[in-house]
Amino acid sequence: MPGREGKRGLTRRTGSFKTVALLMLIPVGGIVLFFLWSFLHNALSLLHRPAHSEASVLGTQHRGDIVLILDDVGFDHQPLSSAMAIDPNVNFAVLPNGRRSIEFASTLHARGFELLCHLPMEPEGFPRISPGDGAVLTTMSDAEIATATRANIESIRFARGVNNHMGSRATADRRVMTDVLGALPKGMYFIDSKTTGNSLAGPLARTMRVKTASRNVFLDDVQEVDSIRRQLAELANTASTRGVSVGIGHMYPSTIQVLTEDAPKLRAEGFRFVRASAVVR
Repeated sequence: MPGREGKRGLTRRTGSFKTVALLMLIPVGGIVLFFLWSFLHNALSLLHRPAHSEASVLGTQHRGDIVLILDDVGFDHQPLSSAMAIDPNVNFAVLPNGRRSIEFASTLHARGFELLCHLPMEPEGFPRISPGDGAVLTTMSDAEIATATRANIESIRFARGVNNHMGSRATADRRVMTDVLGALPKGMYFIDSKTTGNSLAGPLARTMRVKTASRNVFLDDVQEVDSIRRQLAELANTASTRGVSVGIGHMYPSTIQVLTEDAPKLRAEGFRFVRASAVVR
């Protein structure tokens, strides 16, 4: 049997071995923790990316942002369900004087879409060309313009912004546009549909510190699939060149068809559909 010194020597050797093993485990453990932290950090970064960064997640270079506004919402036989399926960031401009405007606005809001009040305004050729009931007219007094503007906006109670329906004469009138922009609730933006090259809406809005943007492309002045597709290509090209572009279309079956077919292709090419509120300045 070993003596006491032998036992003490064996105990020392065993203790030394445990110490060395423990010291070797420290750097190994550090390496494991570093890789675990890196994995968790990258995973959390992906989870917190905005939904519209789909193209970058897939490795496609971001080519530009597209604001798509569908006008004249609120009438029978409009393909609302199909329009809602185009992209979650499609913007819907609801006409206050539409037969189903309140119903459609509620449905769109419940589904999380951004709404605009599509404000009826006097066009050139009025009254032969009519914007409908409740329109802002150049013959109105300042108080009447403000009252009409507020009444239209209040009827589309989920609206975050306004864009003009017709309005080629009204948007070129400085007094009228000053009254309209001054009547907007605080924080509400104005998109100039640019129904005339003489519109003062955009510059005046910036002067009055109302957030604004202007339409770049009309998609469906000609309601034919080939024409709408060419206009959509122009909208994408403008977004690629300028970083962002604003396109306005309508609830025509041909327009919804083209957008349904081509929106996935545009996303795959690196374009993002974004909300109007994200680009107004």
